[in-house]
Amino acid sequence: MARYRQGRVEGKRAKKPLTATQLRDLALAYVARYATSSAKLERYLARKLRERGWDENAEAQPDIAALVSRYVELGYIDDEGFARSKSASLMRRGYGKRRVEQALGQDGISANIREDIAPAEAELRHAALALAKKRRFGPFGIEPPDRDKREKQVAAMLRAGHNLDSARKMVDAATTDAAEEWAHELDEDDFA
Repeated sequence: MARYRQGRVEGKRAKKPLTATQLRDLALAYVARYATSSAKLERYLARKLRERGWDENAEAQPDIAALVSRYVELGYIDDEGFARSKSASLMRRGYGKRRVEQALGQDGISANIREDIAPAEAELRHAALALAKKRRFGPFGIEPPDRDKREKQVAAMLRAGHNLDSARKMVDAATTDAAEEWAHELDEDDFA
């Protein structure tokens, strides 16, 4: 186990405080490596400043918000694009509307953007189907669920962000074909 002594780990040098150039380099490396929102980048840079400090010989304290807004102007950060991508990813994994909105809120996506990209009912049904298949709920299980198992499956779907009606429809479907038919029922309306 490393021992701490005089502000540094024994055997390792403490990192030097950040300068404006290093802060810009950290931000650029972060947006180059990760898909991110402006709020996530701002939190990352604030954390780095807390960890390493600011070079006292350098200019005044850095304006993180200005640096982030500059990267937004340059197109390195697109909150709406990030939100669409993350929302689609979570929906494919079987999460419902409530969990998607919660995750986007934690990433600092504004309520307006979350409302604009909210999934349609057809997408929510596909997400419920994906979760049921993945977790073997309802008709996708080996055997039909008894009452206790059914309640647990409905509760799991609710925790995943689905509404009660969708959870019940999926878990109570008589066959896998019936579940798939319910999930794809609204697809035809979109193309009619």
